[in-house]
Amino acid sequence: MKEFAIDIEHADVFLGGREIIHDMNWQVPSGGRSFILGANGAGKTTLVKMLMGYAWPKFGAKVSVLGNRFGETNLVELRKKIAWVSPCMNQFTNTESTGLDMVLSGFDGTLALTRKPTDEEIDTAKALMQRFRCGHLTDQEIFTMSSGEQVKIMIARALLTKPELVILDEPSVYLDMAGREFLLAEIKHIADSLPETTIIFITQRIEDILPVFDHGMILANGRIESAGKREDIIDETILSRAFGLPIKLTKNHAGRYWAMLE
Repeated sequence: MKEFAIDIEHADVFLGGREIIHDMNWQVPSGGRSFILGANGAGKTTLVKMLMGYAWPKFGAKVSVLGNRFGETNLVELRKKIAWVSPCMNQFTNTESTGLDMVLSGFDGTLALTRKPTDEEIDTAKALMQRFRCGHLTDQEIFTMSSGEQVKIMIARALLTKPELVILDEPSVYLDMAGREFLLAEIKHIADSLPETTIIFITQRIEDILPVFDHGMILANGRIESAGKREDIIDETILSRAFGLPIKLTKNHAGRYWAMLE
């Protein structure tokens, strides 16, 4: 087993002439469950782009994902081992793709169906769609779906194969309360049933961070405000500083934290 699924050292990332990520140093062990928490503009999306090889840090940084050091690896092949789920992915899809087409594209790591799938692949995809309550979207075109429906399709697509790394990039952001709780329950099931898979959960909502994500980091203005064990960094002082608000926390019986303003 590789020691680290993610290993970043001294990464600075510039986009649009502006420095978005500042001197990032972050490691996630293989099989780890880690969260990234931060407000809008904290640098979460840019970090994901860097992990996927779509945004590059300045010279001198080290970025290694699944034991593959960037600059020395085939990123196209590496991306096939990574399942990235994000509501923003729908902007890159073919507007004529159906829900089933999109899920099936997960077999090849593309965002469009580029070949005729086998009957077995179709059956597998349909079974996953039923599990995530989106079986009724089999023949519906992606662009006609609600944002919440699109996210369910992307989750099913991500789990179609057995990825080594799953990046859940604010998957519940467009879901209502019932949809969000269903999705979080499924994420816990995924984490429990795939012990060797590294899972990164990205959110701006403190209450979405399930206890299964036992380590993480808090981002603010492109810098790591705090990183470490969940119980150590989900802290009122740290969170108030990161979000610029006087945050008070309460913890429910399931071990989830909820934020209130003081």
